[in-house]
Amino acid sequence: MRINRAWLGAALLMLPTFLVAMDTTALLLALPRLSADLGATGVQQLWISDGYGFLVAGMVITMGTLADRVGHRRLLIVGAAAFAALSAVAAFATGPLMLIVVRALLGVAGAALAPATLALLTTMFRDERQRGKAIAIWAACQFTGGALGPVLAGLLLQHFWWGSVFLAAVPAMALLVLAGPVLLPESRGDQVGRLDPVSAGLSLAAVLLMVYGIKRLTVEDARAVPAAALVVGTAIGILFVRRQLRLETPLLDLRLLRNRPFTAVIVALVFAGIAMAGTGLLVTQYLQSVLGFSPIASAMLFAPMGLGVAAGTIAAPALARRMRQTTAIAGGLAGSALGCLLLVGVDGTGDLPLVMTGIAVLALGTGPLFALGTGLVVGSVPPERAGSAASMSETGNYFGGSLGLALLGVVAAVVYRSRMDGTSDSLADAVAASRRLPDGQGAELLRTAREAFTAGLHVTGVIAAVIFAGLAVLILAMRPTTRTAPDPLPDYEVARS
Repeated sequence: MRINRAWLGAALLMLPTFLVAMDTTALLLALPRLSADLGATGVQQLWISDGYGFLVAGMVITMGTLADRVGHRRLLIVGAAAFAALSAVAAFATGPLMLIVVRALLGVAGAALAPATLALLTTMFRDERQRGKAIAIWAACQFTGGALGPVLAGLLLQHFWWGSVFLAAVPAMALLVLAGPVLLPESRGDQVGRLDPVSAGLSLAAVLLMVYGIKRLTVEDARAVPAAALVVGTAIGILFVRRQLRLETPLLDLRLLRNRPFTAVIVALVFAGIAMAGTGLLVTQYLQSVLGFSPIASAMLFAPMGLGVAAGTIAAPALARRMRQTTAIAGGLAGSALGCLLLVGVDGTGDLPLVMTGIAVLALGTGPLFALGTGLVVGSVPPERAGSAASMSETGNYFGGSLGLALLGVVAAVVYRSRMDGTSDSLADAVAASRRLPDGQGAELLRTAREAFTAGLHVTGVIAAVIFAGLAVLILAMRPTTRTAPDPLPDYEVARS
């Protein structure tokens, strides 16, 4: 009976995990329509789209540590209630400024949900095998939500107005608020000290500035502002680290990084995020600009990447029963490297099956890292510090994704421009220019531009393959994780309050 209640609670925790991830990508298709209805400018569209992700990334460290102190269930319920209310407000926003503010507040609520769900799973499942299975499902929901966000938004937009994309989250969050106190245990850490507002401010400023700088470097012609944001954010980050090392009860316990397996997995999560985001960026553009698919069709064709991760995470616990966890993770990463190399063979409009196979194999191989690796991270610390460990894992994911979009996006752009001899800055520019030329010249320009873009995809695939191969070696080299944990709770009911 206790197991049944625990698994019912775990199923409940999958709802916010799925929806927070879905909200990150759902506006990709809804943005044009809502921008037209609200009269949003280009800059306002940027903040409507990115404000949510920026605030989730910026607040997840603070929220993870706050959950350890005030209680994981308490913060989860508060965050879910706020998320439901703000989603309803966003659906009926009357202007772009209102929607920007609400989306930012949604990011704060989302940051409260992400680490609390993982920390609660750690508390609810003290058996390592059951905990591994629960974390695998959690990771699958996270990546499935991100993959299906655009698809679900496209389906809703065919029948309803753009606000329906936000309203989809309300019933699930309401269910979490009502059922959470019944099905979920309360747990908190032993750090009862007051939350350090200076550390919270420093972490928010550092992450926001660095993520903003990284993301905008790839899309803005004038790079002085994002470069300055990156430099200032890095400087603030250094101040944050120095402060954490001096405090007796820091906002983020950086001493966790002394644990070698913990650090190895965090590094792997960051660099896997770089490889996945970079290849994902190039593949989605390839589907639309080279193969000519519409945005909704491209979203559906790209879904195997998220679904592949989900399948890999679900299969990870079974692999861990047959081999060491580090072997399963490293083997998966080696498979991801092979998937990246498949993208190197893409050449022409008839290679859609090869593209889809490549991203599916790439994603499938990362599943053990996100499932078992996350389990290693939270398993390296006592359960009462799981919120802080989870926040480090989530921050690594966000940084990896942002770095991938920036770094590999820049590499692909350099390859494209060199192949075009500096006559075109992007494939989109070439498409626009071809429409102003006679048919023969326009067709030739498009052919050359598409070949140049495909060359950039090839280079990105090689770089991503090298990253995954290097991570496989890193994981194999790390020692088995050990930790000193408190005595197990004698009964699931003991943790409830």
